[in-house]
Amino acid sequence: MNTGGKFYKKTMNDVPIRGKIVLVRADYNVPLTRDGKVADDYRIRSSIPTINKLLEYRCKVIIVSHLGRPEGKVNPEFTLEPAAQRLAELLGKPVRFVDRCVGDKARMAIKRAPKISVTVLENLRFHPEEEANDMQFAQRLAKDSGADYFVQDGFGVVHRAHASTAAITNYLPAVSGLLLEHEYMIITEAMKHPARPLVAVMGGVKVSDKIQVIEAMIPVADTIIIGGAMANTFLAHKKYRMGKSKIEADQDKVIESIYKAAAKKVGEDNVDSFIVLPVDLGTGTSLEPTATRRNVSLLGVAEDAYALDIGPKSVEKMLDIVHKARTVIWNGTLGYAEVPAFATASTALAKAIAGHTEVDSIIGGGDTADFAINWDPGHGSNFTHVSTGGGASLELMSGAKLPGIEALLDAR
Repeated sequence: MNTGGKFYKKTMNDVPIRGKIVLVRADYNVPLTRDGKVADDYRIRSSIPTINKLLEYRCKVIIVSHLGRPEGKVNPEFTLEPAAQRLAELLGKPVRFVDRCVGDKARMAIKRAPKISVTVLENLRFHPEEEANDMQFAQRLAKDSGADYFVQDGFGVVHRAHASTAAITNYLPAVSGLLLEHEYMIITEAMKHPARPLVAVMGGVKVSDKIQVIEAMIPVADTIIIGGAMANTFLAHKKYRMGKSKIEADQDKVIESIYKAAAKKVGEDNVDSFIVLPVDLGTGTSLEPTATRRNVSLLGVAEDAYALDIGPKSVEKMLDIVHKARTVIWNGTLGYAEVPAFATASTALAKAIAGHTEVDSIIGGGDTADFAINWDPGHGSNFTHVSTGGGASLELMSGAKLPGIEALLDAR
């Protein structure tokens, strides 16, 4: 993929960072196993190029992140220590862990750390001030870390104005890390200068979560394929009976405006081949892992059934469109993929994209990224780009300004 444009913010390669103490905001919000080990290290692995570059620059690297939702309280269930241990394994170097992110203990541990080293501090969200974008907390982070520079590399959090994404930039010169720059350039390039045809595959649960992205995709995409529970809401809008399926009842006006914008672009007669809905469905009467599947026509959803995946004819139609694409942007699984019986369409799509050597594929973060990485024998390498940010990638695609990027120093 061509990303020949220039990032509009300063990066760590634009400032005299050699030999300095650098505070890095990473996104180590990773799933853990029941025994407290890292279950999926994709986000940690994605931060390695930035850390290695800083070590090459002979920096003392201090990493901060959040994990989970500890609601502003210290909770050992959400400690970042397992992430620090996994980072050490991936780097092949010692990584110090400090069970505080501010205060005397953190300050002294950082002071004692070797000049070229990596230290991970404890979960930022053990402090309610983090999510409150509290200036004093940000000032303490800057002061207690002793940092000369702040490097923002947590793409998954830059759509939030938190102390470690926004307020911190008032106290330290703030620049982008390699991951953040890469994510921004890949996603914006795909939206501005895609190889065509561009096919957007939109799944997930809610139309309301994706409305701005769908609106942004209408002028950009050549085809938009709708799946997941979101498709149920579109089908209900078209007066199909959806049984017990999850639908959003208050989205009629939104869907009408989507179809109006699509008609303006492609003409009334071509709307249904531009916004492609399922023509059949995979249904079930249970959400348990052992649930069984019944494929039905759009008129065949039983009163006691849930539509939990798109059906085989819909999959065939989707694959035919995807095989002709040069760019595929996929955001949202196409069914209730946590249950094997309803992961069929998502698996078929992942396989088609991975096997399509001439396609630029961008997999949105969150559940879609988790699904793609867990499916992919190459742990994400069979796709052009798997984003580390769910909400951030959606907002960036929709054209929104992201607070954690806007706060960085402007490139000259």
